[in-house]
Amino acid sequence: MRSRLAAIVSALFAAPLALALLLLPATLTLSVTPAQAQTKVKIMVGGVDKQIYLPAKLAEQLGYYKEQGLDVELYNTTSGQAAATALLAREVAGVVGFYDHTIDLQAKGKFITSVVQFAVAPGETVLVKADAADKYSNPANWKGQPLGVTGLGSATDFLTRYLASRAGLQNQDYSLVPVGAGDTFLAAIQQGKIVSGMTTEPTVQRALARGSAKVSIDLRTPEKTRAALGGDYPAACLYMDRGYMEANKETAQKLVNALVKTLKWMHDHSAEEIADKMPKDYMAGDKALYVKGLKEGKPQYSPDGLMPAGAPESVLRVLATFSPNVKGKTIDLSKTFTTEFVAKANATH
Repeated sequence: MRSRLAAIVSALFAAPLALALLLLPATLTLSVTPAQAQTKVKIMVGGVDKQIYLPAKLAEQLGYYKEQGLDVELYNTTSGQAAATALLAREVAGVVGFYDHTIDLQAKGKFITSVVQFAVAPGETVLVKADAADKYSNPANWKGQPLGVTGLGSATDFLTRYLASRAGLQNQDYSLVPVGAGDTFLAAIQQGKIVSGMTTEPTVQRALARGSAKVSIDLRTPEKTRAALGGDYPAACLYMDRGYMEANKETAQKLVNALVKTLKWMHDHSAEEIADKMPKDYMAGDKALYVKGLKEGKPQYSPDGLMPAGAPESVLRVLATFSPNVKGKTIDLSKTFTTEFVAKANATH
């Protein structure tokens, strides 16, 4: 009887041990299997905390870059012009900036291409000093005045010059002052260093809440943009050096896949839900103002990343009006953007 009991006990202990030994090689194999390598990509953003460029960071927050096997590093700079310079120096693989730079740079012999369109409107506003709003809301009264832009050669530079030209002014009739965005812009308009300036969210809501400025021209929706500029002006996008794009199509496609998926996610979620995904330090200490700006500017974002039909021609017309770089030049618009990657992304996401 005792020997039979001992046999049963021995069997009970032996079974788990045998099972553990059986599983041990598989467990060890799993522990030493290397993780799938991710492709490192450097992207420069002309103001990473600006809402106009929000999809670039949101894609990271949602995990969509990693989902595509990409390790994306987002680098920040103060303006689109500085970002474009970094791209031409081959410091980064791509830039999140305004589409108009693709035309401006082609006029200078440099070929860069928008691979996905974030926005179908600039998402910018012209703010004027609150105590002089009646006078300076009209661009015709900008003559002899200092006007704020994020940086010289930036998209805010281009758009400010065009609005002035539509009002009958020449480039020499006013001065452009690079004041950046955020605190530096707010200080410039509050201290009277500029009478008017073009900026974006969340700076706009902060200025309005302080009572230091009023909106004179709103470019945050396609409809208001057409009224102010006389046509469409697609703006924020991801653009790349055309040579790099052609040589790295797989990486370009993966980036576009992640960004198109992000744009679709944004289209299906509220401003509050989008804000919840963003870093708190992007909100300058006031989430309510951040959400308010996002609500008012949400129509600027493309639902699918595609370039609107006829929009490149509209942007070229604007630039050719005032820019000596573009005026009289032959621009091949087919090389300033491509729908190749976006079409594939929309077919699979």
